[in-house]
Amino acid sequence: MNTPEDYLKFLQTSDRNENCPVLRSLKIFEGKWNIRIIYELAINETVRFNELQRNISNITQASLSRALKDLQEKGIIIRKQYNEIPPKVEYSLTEKGKALLPVFFELYKWGSKYLEEGESSEG
Repeated sequence: MNTPEDYLKFLQTSDRNENCPVLRSLKIFEGKWNIRIIYELAINETVRFNELQRNISNITQASLSRALKDLQEKGIIIRKQYNEIPPKVEYSLTEKGKALLPVFFELYKWGSKYLEEGESSEG
């Protein structure tokens, strides 16, 4: 099992250029809404635009459109359009997007452990 010190040592010796896997991975999460959109798609598997907007409070239609386009260009989500009236569009995670789910599980474990301790233990 790796310790935080092992991770820190690794990070301190890694490249800090555009080829660094950590920095390249973090680019996927750039943008205010990307993480939340991935989270919603992980929970619901397939979601329509309006449902995403309802599930993510305070996101504007323009912001959601930009974030979805960004994630689609990065290969994290897929947009499927059905040719019917009224038009129907659904979003879901690609295999590359689903590969991020262990990262969310680690965030879940971290949040469960450290948020239970409360903010009073910070320092």
